[in-house]
Amino acid sequence: MTQSPQEKDAIVRRLSDDINQFKTSHHLPDDLESMTDAISHLQKQAQEVMRQKPKWQSYFQGQMISKDDYEFISNFDQLNADGRAKLLSDPNSRNQCAKTFLTLMSKLFKQQTLRYLLTLMDQCLREDKSRVEIFNTYAKMKKEQLWSYFFNMFANQDQFVVYQTSRIIAKLACWSVERMPPSDLSYYLAWLKEQLKPQGNEYLQSVCRSLQMMLRIEPYREAFVAIDGIPSIMQVLNNATVGFQVQYQLLFCLWVLTFNRNIAAIMSKYTVIPRLSEILAETQKEKVTRMIVAFLRNLLEKPESDKVIRENAMTMIACRLVKPLELLSNKKFDDDDINENVEFIKEKLEGNLADVTSFDEYAVEIRSGRLSWTPVHQMEKFWVENAAKLNESNFELLRMLLRLLEQSKEPLVLCVAAHDIGEYVRHYPHGKKAIDKLDGKVIIMRLLENPDSNVRYQGLLCVQKLMVHNWDYLGKQADISAGNNSNLTNNGLGQRPVESRA
Repeated sequence: MTQSPQEKDAIVRRLSDDINQFKTSHHLPDDLESMTDAISHLQKQAQEVMRQKPKWQSYFQGQMISKDDYEFISNFDQLNADGRAKLLSDPNSRNQCAKTFLTLMSKLFKQQTLRYLLTLMDQCLREDKSRVEIFNTYAKMKKEQLWSYFFNMFANQDQFVVYQTSRIIAKLACWSVERMPPSDLSYYLAWLKEQLKPQGNEYLQSVCRSLQMMLRIEPYREAFVAIDGIPSIMQVLNNATVGFQVQYQLLFCLWVLTFNRNIAAIMSKYTVIPRLSEILAETQKEKVTRMIVAFLRNLLEKPESDKVIRENAMTMIACRLVKPLELLSNKKFDDDDINENVEFIKEKLEGNLADVTSFDEYAVEIRSGRLSWTPVHQMEKFWVENAAKLNESNFELLRMLLRLLEQSKEPLVLCVAAHDIGEYVRHYPHGKKAIDKLDGKVIIMRLLENPDSNVRYQGLLCVQKLMVHNWDYLGKQADISAGNNSNLTNNGLGQRPVESRA
């Protein structure tokens, strides 16, 4: 089945669309096509695998493969890139190519042979991206599900086979004219998400590379976010032992996600900015710096809501990004886009600094989840003026503080959150009711059993403030009532309760 000139043009346009769009409009890093300049564990193994050619004739003589499959694979394996291109220009050879590879994948079980076959297929696709249509056309002609051939390989015990298969799936999904069907896409993205482990996966770079490819495609970005994939990326980036290459690859993934305006608008809820601020301050690698500043720029440029953009800017200010950006602006990089992005971010942050209030900074710190003893926490004036603001947007900030008490493992965060809840209750007359309404009392009481002595201490203070608030407030009301009604007896409201049941 030959392709018309129109079909070939459609393939070429589809393959180049994302790259051209990003390059012209979105400050694309120069190495998108290569994706990574580091040799991964899988690539090193693949080089070794290709030095050990299978004895195809023995499979044919043992009646394990058919004559036409033997003739094709033994010939194809001997050709160089030009020879393969000439062979696959023939429609019959194209069909035979797909049939042979898919059949042998299903029939051959010797690990070394399967490794070789998959690596040869991957090489074939890399030589000419449009060859993915060879397999799509064959599957349609046979009315078969192409993806099942490859997904079955995920059950193989040989990890090289598994991850080499994943590389091929990513190429087929990204380079085909038609996009991956939703059910197959969800399955593959969920599998990639599951492989994103900061430790214990020597093929992590290969997983990241496949994810880099997939997330260049707009519908695939939305599907990845729909399965809650961003927290899995952050789980890896939050691990201090992860190398710069994996950092770069996953930062690339976050960056391309933000070209979707809806995703850019919700990115802040994953507390990405605080961690990227830390990496930016630590890294010595220009490519890592490039991805972080490109990502930050998108958060200040892509969301349609001015409110979201301001919140992102405030988070960057709270993460003390102004000083590192100042240092970066005085540094000369090989990539001019870095300096341009740094200047863009600096201007945006400086524009927001002019009208920053202490409560703005406090709210950003709470949303970041990275609490520390910044001055506002212990300023009486701050709490007198701002305690009631924790009730805004259906107690949004108060809920966040309680969530931190429930989920954080960091003693400093727990201490500051417990202190703030205590101050909220102390300065807001109906604070205890709000805490009760949000089931916060049980969460606070658990702090008294925390192994860290500082956390237990702050938890105890918070509990005391909950109790003191109750009788102190009632006492004030009783004094007012007593002044208005001199007939109240000493045993009435004018007498403060000895103890309050918190």
